[in-house]
Amino acid sequence: MAHYEEGRESTVAVKLRLMRMGKKKQPTYRVVAADSRSPRDGRFIEILGVYAPRGRSLADREAVVQIDNAKAVKWLSEGAQPTERVEKLLRSTGAWDEFTAAKAAR
Repeated sequence: MAHYEEGRESTVAVKLRLMRMGKKKQPTYRVVAADSRSPRDGRFIEILGVYAPRGRSLADREAVVQIDNAKAVKWLSEGAQPTERVEKLLRSTGAWDEFTAAKAAR
């Protein structure tokens, strides 16, 4: 992702990271593509998925991970850097394997 400042092209580092949502002591997160300079819960470019480490309800205690693999692979191929936690989530959904296979095919 590039933008122009006074005739010069500069690149903006895009990170794939978690954005905290939910109530106090009951976190849910959005997996987002965001400018690395923006705050954790601030502006983002695109929502890629949802991560609920405690499940969606009190009865359901298993973690919920829903990520749009096509969007994630697109951002990774454009040079976006995932955080450690997001990389683990991408591995669990299979998006990381899709990305490495696409990178090897090039």
